[in-house]
Amino acid sequence: MPVANHSKSERIDVRASTPVKVLLQEAARAAHKNVSEFLLEAGINAANQTLADRLRFVLTPDQWGAFQAALDRPVVSKPKLKQLLSEPGLLG
Repeated sequence: MPVANHSKSERIDVRASTPVKVLLQEAARAAHKNVSEFLLEAGINAANQTLADRLRFVLTPDQWGAFQAALDRPVVSKPKLKQLLSEPGLLG
């Protein structure tokens, strides 16, 4: 979801360690941008990517038909999947 190009009136403060600051400065310089431009562009891209799958998805008519058919299919028991999901994961 693109963001309209409005005037910049809001400020976002970010704290970072010295090595992270140096890394961001080097990356911004390599991209021929200042750190603010670099961070804002990267942040907008990450936000759009994160939200894209949660807000909307576009399907062709054939894909939509296949999607609806998959939703309409009866539930099939999958014991191995049930067992996997009942076990603790890597994070506990």
